[in-house]
Amino acid sequence: MDKIGFVILTWNSQNCIGACLESIAELKDIAYGIVIADNGSTDSTIDIINRNFVHLSENDNCGLLETIRYESNMGTTIGRNAGIRKFDNTYNYICILDSDTIINEDAMKAMIAVLASDNSNGIAGPQMRTKSGILQNSGRKIPTLRLKLIKALSFFGSKDMGAELERYPDINDQPVHPVGYLMSACWMIKRDVINKVGMLDEKIFYAPEDVEYCIRIWLGGYRVLYCNDAHIIHEWQRLSKKKLFSKHNFEHIKGLMYMFNKYRFWFNADKIEQLVH
Repeated sequence: MDKIGFVILTWNSQNCIGACLESIAELKDIAYGIVIADNGSTDSTIDIINRNFVHLSENDNCGLLETIRYESNMGTTIGRNAGIRKFDNTYNYICILDSDTIINEDAMKAMIAVLASDNSNGIAGPQMRTKSGILQNSGRKIPTLRLKLIKALSFFGSKDMGAELERYPDINDQPVHPVGYLMSACWMIKRDVINKVGMLDEKIFYAPEDVEYCIRIWLGGYRVLYCNDAHIIHEWQRLSKKKLFSKHNFEHIKGLMYMFNKYRFWFNADKIEQLVH
């Protein structure tokens, strides 16, 4: 039986973490464990986690249940890496999951089937919609400085142009589509791939840790795949969009500059996109 290690970040997630954990509890034919990294929640998040863990511990297919608690917000990479390290190699898949997602067994099995079908398939992500049915562009082209500048100029009417530049036009026309990167709200990764490619880059606090890691997946000889046959719910919070001047936006910009410099593709990401195609 396949075994998934779920790594979930929480940060004042009282409105969503219960539904996320309840959806994992519905898994019947998949063995799993859960590690939650909490970034200093001050609401009732921890109480909700503890109550759900009591219920989850009664499931025969549930293994490790653990919460890592930080006193403050450590960002997305440190907590996720700590969660991954809690799982030994008997967990042959790691699922990075946001607390505002609701999963299902069919989606998990579909992504595992895609990864198992070819040794070069390294990471898979599902189609994601909000509860109201809004489809998210969760499999995207690698961003460049040019693209980010276009998106930043949304008040001049260029927002739609930026969104189109990062979109694969035919992404929803086929069961599986290779993409530059996947939003990290739900990643299914082979454990062997993590062992080879390494952990998330902790020099990035918030974003674009998802882009950077998927670039390393491609450069490591594996593929990044968007799975149309796997559907989950994601109530997308988009923290960096709430305020123009905020810590999240500052960290996002800092992360982008670090990544562009690391891989030397300020204006052109053709090296990675050629691998995608």
